[in-house]
Amino acid sequence: MFWLSIAGGAFLTWLLLVFLFTPGINYHLSERTSVHERDFLYTLQSTCQAALHHGNAVTVFTNGVAFYPAMLTAIGEATRSINMELYIFQPGRIADQFVAELSAKARAGVTVTIVVDAIGSLSLWGRPVRKLRRAGCRIQSYQRLRWYSLARLNNRTHRELLIIDGKVAFIGGAGIADWWVYPSFKRMRWHKPWRDTMVRIEGPVVAALQGVAAENWLECCGEILTGEKYFPSLGPLGETTAFVIKSSPSDRATASRVTFQTLMEAADHSIHISTPYFLPDRSLRRALMETARRGVKITVVLPGKKTDQKWVRLASRRMWGRLMEAGLRVFEYRGTMTHAKILIVDELWCVLGTTNIDNRSFEHNDEVNVAMRDRSLAARLLEDYQRDMTDSEEMTLERWKRRAFWEKIVGPFVWILERQQ
Repeated sequence: MFWLSIAGGAFLTWLLLVFLFTPGINYHLSERTSVHERDFLYTLQSTCQAALHHGNAVTVFTNGVAFYPAMLTAIGEATRSINMELYIFQPGRIADQFVAELSAKARAGVTVTIVVDAIGSLSLWGRPVRKLRRAGCRIQSYQRLRWYSLARLNNRTHRELLIIDGKVAFIGGAGIADWWVYPSFKRMRWHKPWRDTMVRIEGPVVAALQGVAAENWLECCGEILTGEKYFPSLGPLGETTAFVIKSSPSDRATASRVTFQTLMEAADHSIHISTPYFLPDRSLRRALMETARRGVKITVVLPGKKTDQKWVRLASRRMWGRLMEAGLRVFEYRGTMTHAKILIVDELWCVLGTTNIDNRSFEHNDEVNVAMRDRSLAARLLEDYQRDMTDSEEMTLERWKRRAFWEKIVGPFVWILERQQ
């Protein structure tokens, strides 16, 4: 029994060391390039092993009051198939609307296929799922708690996707929950709906997004989605060049991390970052500081006091000093929780999807983003970004140095979130 206890203790120590202290990858470019170079588009495409698609049409929807009606309308117009993959599908008023619309389409003969994360959408199981299944919807839970998959417990699907008839896709940072569209009452006060962005995409790149949705459906139940109702022929419908960045933890050097690092280091003029959780690791912080020192204007919009993850905000704030000394400008959003996940580089490239600037997104979760090269789209997203900056308070280096004493004391002890959040 004594030696068994020793072996168990050694195993737990090893597991803790692996979980917390596995060295991060030192990401960096072999040589600096520019987003404006002729070969950059194909370099990024090849490095991320993603197919390039020209001729897409992209429509931006700002906040739940805009994107939820657009998504429900698209579901109502479906004739053959609806595919959804969600981290958050939270019971409530907005979920009831989606459940009703999805159920109606399933009863009308449309094939409705849904994957939800077992932990992120845990509260969905019960009456909403029974209603969906009675109507004929097919719904599976990703990474349910099973004895043989405990090693993958930390791997969640963080994707938020809706694809209609294989022709129209919605992607962005929002799941299905009331807090994206209705005021909420928490901790004895009312909170405004969250700030977020979704886009509607039509054109050839939708096939790649459908392939992403099909991937975790296959993992959940073994079925390979085939046929024209999922993968119809798609022609050009717009002017946006795009490719899908699909990431999963099967390889630590995920495509999303490579995309973000490459775009940031290849910027010539400006980088605009909007993210709810900002915990860049050492190599990304170094890249941001070096980029700022060579004259690139970098701004970051983050949640302020009205964040849903106060400890993550605390862990993030402890690293702002050196970033601001290098020239980064950090803004804390005041009105409500901001959950938009957008990267805009040189007013030319845009990345939008589910990836946060943290290790959880880059190494542990299944994520999906779309990288788009389109000046008009970048200008449209920058309109929202400028409004967000106006509704934010800039953190100066002087204010950061004067932050609360308790925060300075506690900050160094929350470094664990930099590895796991």
